[in-house]
Amino acid sequence: MPRALLVIDVQNDFCEGGALAVAGGAAVAGKIGKFLESSRYDLVVASRDWHDADNNNSGHFADSGAEPNYKTNWPVHCVADTEGAAYHPNLNTELVGEHIFKGQGQNGYSIYEGITKSGQTFDDLLNAHQIDEVDVVGIATDHCVLASALDSKSHGLKVRVISSLTAGVSEVATEAAIDRMIDSGIEVVASL
Repeated sequence: MPRALLVIDVQNDFCEGGALAVAGGAAVAGKIGKFLESSRYDLVVASRDWHDADNNNSGHFADSGAEPNYKTNWPVHCVADTEGAAYHPNLNTELVGEHIFKGQGQNGYSIYEGITKSGQTFDDLLNAHQIDEVDVVGIATDHCVLASALDSKSHGLKVRVISSLTAGVSEVATEAAIDRMIDSGIEVVASL
């Protein structure tokens, strides 16, 4: 059964010092990097928020002069081709086989909302590699990791989230996200 590792949004803007920083993001980036070096997957896919600079990305960014509500809209972050959108340097991307760009003019929480550089959808990429099981790691547990894990499950995949290789926005929201994943039939493990 071919298995893929999904590395979700391990980007500078989601780590300490970034526009939408998550505590522990840099440490998780390093842990994922070490995990990649010691593990074997049939496919490793990393996603990145890759938002447009010239619009609010379908309301994902708070309008100019308005305060973000941190629920449906956010501060400007991960704008395409900026340092904030780059992978965090603690993540060794040499072992990443495919890159998914999401949020181009839209929200883009789930990896399923993104495409490869050549325009291939994530679903088509998984089908091309006959993937039927995925492990999910990355940032943030309670947003894009959650959305990517739930979408993977709804697409019929066997899904496992490795919680020690994720970082969430808040403890309460992270616990709620983990409960929701478990309730949806997703396996959540501390480590492998």
